[in-house]
Amino acid sequence: MERVRIGIIGLGIMGELYARIYSAHPLAELVAVSTRREERLAEIAERTGVKHTYTDYRKMLERPDLDAVVIATPDFLHFEPTRDALESGRHVLVEKPFTTHVDEADELLRIAHRKGRKIQVAFNHRWLPPYQQAKSTLASGKIGRPLAAYARKNDTVFVPTEYITWPAQTTPAWFLSSHDVDLIRWLLDDEAVEARALGRKEVLAARGIPTYDVIQAQVKFSSGAFATFESAWIYPNTFPSIVDSFVEVLASDGHIHLDRKYESIEVSSKDSFTYPKGFLTCEVFGRLRGAFPSCLEDFLFAIRDDTTPHVTGLDGRQVTAALEAIHKSLETGNAEPVQPLPHDLPASYARG
Repeated sequence: MERVRIGIIGLGIMGELYARIYSAHPLAELVAVSTRREERLAEIAERTGVKHTYTDYRKMLERPDLDAVVIATPDFLHFEPTRDALESGRHVLVEKPFTTHVDEADELLRIAHRKGRKIQVAFNHRWLPPYQQAKSTLASGKIGRPLAAYARKNDTVFVPTEYITWPAQTTPAWFLSSHDVDLIRWLLDDEAVEARALGRKEVLAARGIPTYDVIQAQVKFSSGAFATFESAWIYPNTFPSIVDSFVEVLASDGHIHLDRKYESIEVSSKDSFTYPKGFLTCEVFGRLRGAFPSCLEDFLFAIRDDTTPHVTGLDGRQVTAALEAIHKSLETGNAEPVQPLPHDLPASYARG
């Protein structure tokens, strides 16, 4: 296979990035895209040169010339297109979170195994060099045993009020902490077993958006380590970065801090002071570079070389299970168990 033939379902902010990156990549051929709005299809076709567009993704899946499909729909709309793409015999790259219900994630893993297809979940932060260094440091044992962790990912209010159109159908934990839950379980090489959470609905509710302003969750892992996850999206828009991102791991003989509030650059003008983001995506000599394009590229290598993706459907499932327990705890006020992997889904085959 010289090039991996790609179809994309969903052409919002992330879907457009997928289309731009894959349309320019020498190992990929962007064959078709799908979204419900004709005008959006026309925009993406003009920008990327993709020739085949669909308002019904199921029609796109009838094409014989697709090797893989990207699912770039909103958080709560991943399951059905992922299921249909897998059933059609395609490998699938899914935006985070994998699903918002663990039973759906389990079903997708079963389908992928039955069809012999690969799933990669786009937890693209794993491709950032500082996180890779943190992983290597912890794996080496040089700072001892992980005891506790803290992960914060907070957005300005711009995100739920202007950046996305569907905040009422998700929460800051699904939208933001999904990245952090994946990072911590990966860094600790451990699985979550229990979660307790608190949240507030006040600022956004007053603006007609019935979702959480902020969620804090404490999650226990099988080793006895625990982590606190904070997600909020009500920072004032005067904050110098759209996202405030911080990860800490406390170990028996040291610690790791990963502060992504600023990424090596700060810019002031007469109107503002900002920390421009560039680690995940940055245009360099006319092409997008960074951790996110690298994540997409490695999906191509996994298909071409028939190797296991670096972030599998199993990884996505485990994050969903932890987040589902967090949200159940928000409802009950109790500590809630994280649903373990079913007996018919051993980790060896859930990885693809």
